[in-house]
Amino acid sequence: MMNNVEKELNKGLTAAFVDGNLAANPAYKPQFVSNNYEEGRKVLATIEDELLNCEEFQFSVAFITMSGITPLLQTFKELEKKGVKGRILTTDYLTFSEPKALEKLSELSNITLKMYSTEKGGDGFHTKGYFFRTGNIYRIVVGSSNMTLNALTKNKEWNTRIVSGSRGEYAEHIVSEFESLWGSAYAENLAKVIDSYRTKYDLVKKQRKVAENQAVVDLDQYRLEPNSMQTEFVGSLMTMVDQGDRRALLISATGTGKTYASAFALREANPRKALFVVHREQIARQAIKSYQKVFGNTKTFGLLSGTEKDFDADYLFSTMQMMSKPEIMARYQKDEFDVIVIDEVHRAGAESYQRIMDYFQPGLWLGMTASPERTDGFDIYSLFDHNVAYEIRLQQALEEDLLCPFHYFGITDLTVDDKLIDDNRDFGCLTSEDRVSHVIEEAEYYGYSGDRVKGLIFCSSKDEAAELSTKFNLRGYRTEFICGDDSQERREDCIERLTADAGDDLLDYIFTIDIFNEGVDIPEINQVIMLRPTESPIIFVQQLGRGLRKAEKKEYVVILDFIGNYANNFMIPVALSGDRSYNKDNMRRYVAGGTRIIPGSSSIHFDEIARKQIYSSIDEARTNTMKLIQDSYRDLKYKLGRIPRIEEFREYGAIDVTKIFDKCGSYYAFLRKYEKDYNVELSGAESEIVEFLSKKFAAGKRIHELVMLKMLLERKERIKYYYDKLMEEKYGVALTSYERESVVLNLTNKFGKTEEKKKYSNCVFLKETSEGGYDISDSFNSLLGDDEFRYMVEELVDFGIERYEINYSKRYGDTSFQLYQKYTYEDVCRLLDWKSNMNALNIGGYFYDSYTKTLPVFINYDKDDDAIAYEDRFVSENELVALSKHPRTVESSDADHIYKRKPEDKNNHILLFVRKNKDDKEAKEFYFLGEISAAGEPEQIRMVTPEGKEDDAFEIDYRLDVPVRDDIYEYIVGE
Repeated sequence: MMNNVEKELNKGLTAAFVDGNLAANPAYKPQFVSNNYEEGRKVLATIEDELLNCEEFQFSVAFITMSGITPLLQTFKELEKKGVKGRILTTDYLTFSEPKALEKLSELSNITLKMYSTEKGGDGFHTKGYFFRTGNIYRIVVGSSNMTLNALTKNKEWNTRIVSGSRGEYAEHIVSEFESLWGSAYAENLAKVIDSYRTKYDLVKKQRKVAENQAVVDLDQYRLEPNSMQTEFVGSLMTMVDQGDRRALLISATGTGKTYASAFALREANPRKALFVVHREQIARQAIKSYQKVFGNTKTFGLLSGTEKDFDADYLFSTMQMMSKPEIMARYQKDEFDVIVIDEVHRAGAESYQRIMDYFQPGLWLGMTASPERTDGFDIYSLFDHNVAYEIRLQQALEEDLLCPFHYFGITDLTVDDKLIDDNRDFGCLTSEDRVSHVIEEAEYYGYSGDRVKGLIFCSSKDEAAELSTKFNLRGYRTEFICGDDSQERREDCIERLTADAGDDLLDYIFTIDIFNEGVDIPEINQVIMLRPTESPIIFVQQLGRGLRKAEKKEYVVILDFIGNYANNFMIPVALSGDRSYNKDNMRRYVAGGTRIIPGSSSIHFDEIARKQIYSSIDEARTNTMKLIQDSYRDLKYKLGRIPRIEEFREYGAIDVTKIFDKCGSYYAFLRKYEKDYNVELSGAESEIVEFLSKKFAAGKRIHELVMLKMLLERKERIKYYYDKLMEEKYGVALTSYERESVVLNLTNKFGKTEEKKKYSNCVFLKETSEGGYDISDSFNSLLGDDEFRYMVEELVDFGIERYEINYSKRYGDTSFQLYQKYTYEDVCRLLDWKSNMNALNIGGYFYDSYTKTLPVFINYDKDDDAIAYEDRFVSENELVALSKHPRTVESSDADHIYKRKPEDKNNHILLFVRKNKDDKEAKEFYFLGEISAAGEPEQIRMVTPEGKEDDAFEIDYRLDVPVRDDIYEYIVGE
C-alpha cells in the first residue's frame, strides 16, 4: 500500500511526464524552472520558495557572487533564526566567485561553506545543484544556474526541479555525489582557504583592469550612444516637429537619461539658440556636462544662476529662480530661443515657471518629467497641448534594461515596548540608540555593490536627519546631513565626497529629507535607506530612483525600507508595481511574489512582520474614496485632453473604473455630479438601466448575459440558436438548461431581491417569443432610440466582455468561476444559476440549493472577537477543517448533502469561497478556491456560542481538488 506522500509523488510524476491535464499537487510535481517575469517565473523565486519551506538545504555551484546572494539575504536570515542548517559547496574555478560573497555567507551561523580546489583536483567544476530536504522528501533543482544575479533572474537558463523520496534512486545518487565532493580532500572549509583565495582574486582583478586600460582608450564622446528610450523619443519628437507641433512632453522614469535624450534631440534639430530651465543650480551644471559630451565644441554653453552670469552662450542653462526675474527676461527677445527645455516640468504650474512660459515664444517647448501627475490639480498635459512625444515608466524601463537592477528589502522598523513605530512616533524613538543600532546592523548585513558604500538616507524631518547623522558619525561612519537650507557649494562638496573612490574626507552616507527626490544625478549611489513612511507612490518612486542610474562597477543597488505600523503602507506595492488601478488583490500579489513578476534582475522582499503590516494596511485602506477616484479621473482627463471613455481607464493604467461603478452607481452618475464639462442627461429609466448594467454585469464575471445583450443590441435573427452556437464556439460554454434559465431571470429582473426588483423595475431587456426564442423587450428597444443612451449601453457591454476575457475566461471545470478570482454572495448565487439572489444571512457559512445541486461553502478565515468560535482552519494547501452550522448533528440533512450519503446527493458540487476577514473596508468578496469534498466521517462536537451557551455542530475534513496557490494561501493563513 502506498502512503499519502507516495500517492502524491506518483500523481506529480504522471502529471509532469505522462498527462499534463492530470490535477496534481505542485509541491510534488517535477517542474521546468527558468526565467520569464512575464509569466511569473524566476529561478530566484523557486530557490527562495524552497528555502522557506525546507528543513535542511545543500547547494553545489561553481560560481557565487554578491549580486547572486543579495536577493536571498533576507531569506537566509530567516532560516538562521529558525535554525535551518545548510551546506554550500563552491569552487575556485576561474577565480570567479567573489570573496566578499563567500564571507557574507560564512558569517551566518547556520551555513557551512566549503571551497573545492579545481587546481588540486585537476578537473573542472561546473555543478549547479540546489537540494532541499523536508522530512523524507527531497526537492532538487539542477540545471544551468549559478548563484549570480543574471543566472537567477533574467538569463536564458534551463533547470529542472525534481521531487524524490529519500529512498528514491535519483535522490540517493545525487546526494551521494554531493557527499563525495563535500568529503573530498580537495574541498576545504572556507576559513582555511579564504585568505589565499582573496589574494589570488585581487591579483587577477588588478591584472584584468590593467589589460582593460591598455586595450581601450577612454573616449566618452566617441563611445556615447543613445539608449532605446532616447532613440524612440528623438524619432517621435522630430515627427511631431515636422507636423508643426510646438509643444511636446517627455515622460521618462528617473534614471533613464532624460537630459541626454533632450541633448540628442537638440543635436538632431540643431537650433541656433536654446534655453534649458532647471530648479537647482547643481542640476544645471550636470546638464551642461551631458550636453558637452553630445555636442563637443560645436556649441558654447553658459550657466545663469545665483553664482554664474553667462548671458550669451548658444545654449543657456538657467535656474528657474534667475530666469523668472523680469529684469533677466528683459535682456532677451521673446523669440530669442529656438527651443526651450523645462526640466522637472511637473513644477511648471508654479507662478515663476508660468512667467517664463508667458514671456518667451520659442519654436518648440519641450517639457521633461518622470511624474507629470500633480497633487495641486494643475494640468501639465494641457500646457503642452497633450503632445506626449514618448512615455516610459519604471516597469518598462527595467524591462528594457535602462536602469540599474535593485534589490528591495522591506524590513521591520524598531519595536519599543512590544509596539512597532507608527504614525504617532516621537522624536526620541526615531533617534534612539536602539534604532541607530538596528539600522546600522541591517545596512551592514544587506550591503551594497562595489568596494565601499555610497548611500542616501531619507528621513521624515530635519531634526531627525541631523540627529541620526550625528549618531552615525559617533559609531565610526562618515556622514553629513544636507537640506534645502544648505548652499550650492556645500551640496556639491558632499556629493563629491560621497561619490569619490579615494581621498581623506570621503562620505559613506548623506542624510536628507527631500532635496534629492528629483533632478540630481548621482549614479554612484549603491544603497538607499528609507526611514520614513510612504507618503505617496510618486515620492516613493522618486526616492527609489536615486539609486537606479547605472554606473561603472555598480551591478545593483540595495534599497532598505524600514516599515513601521503606518497607515500608508499599502502604497508600497502600488509604487513598486506601477499599478495604479488600486486593486487590492494586485497589491497583495505583489507583496507575496513581486520578485517573480518584476522585470529584469531586480527583486522584492519583505520580512515576515513587514509583510503582515502591509497586508493589514491593504485591508484597512480605503481605495474607493471620492478623492482618490476624482484625482485618478482628473489625471487621466488631463493626459487625454478630454473626458475619458470607460475602457481608457484600463488602457492607460488608471484606477479600476469598477470602483466608480461601486461608489457612484455608474460612470454616467459620476460625470453628472463631478464633471462640469459633461452635458449629457438621461431619463430616469435610462439612468436606472445604466446603473444596473454597471453594477451587475460590467465587471465581466460571467459572459452569458453580456453576449445575450450584445446580440439583442445587434437585433440578430434566431437569437436563441445563434446564442448557443456563439457561446460554445467562441467561449467554450456548452449551455445547460440551468444557465439558459438563469440568463433569462437576470435579464428580465426576476433574479434580484424584492427591494432590488422594485429599484430596477425598468431593467427588462429580454422577452421570450411565442416560438420559444428570445427577442429584445419593447421598453428597452424604445429607449435605444436615444443615441447617447445606446452608446453607454454598448460601451458597458463591450467593456464587460473585455473584462471577462482578461480576468474571468479561464473557467474552472464546467463552472462559471475562475480559480483565485473573487466573488460576492450575489455573484455566487448568479453564477451557480440559482433562481434568486439570497440574503447573506440566509446563506450563512453554506447553503444547499436542491435545484442545481450546488453547495457553496463560505469561510471568513479570521473571525471577529465576538463571533461564534468556529475553528475553520487550513491544515495544508489542500486540506481544510471547517465546522457546520449550529445546531446540527451528524445525522442532519446538511451532513447528508456534504457527505453525499443519499442517491440524490451523489452529483452534488461543493465549492469553496474564502476571504481573509471582514476588516477590509471595501471588499465583500471571497476567493474562489475550487471544488472540495468531505473526507472520512463528520465528527460531532459541542461548541460555545458568543452568549456562552453550548450547541451541537460537527467538524468536516474537506479535501481541495486543487491546492491553494502559494501567495493566496500565505495571505489567508498568515496572522
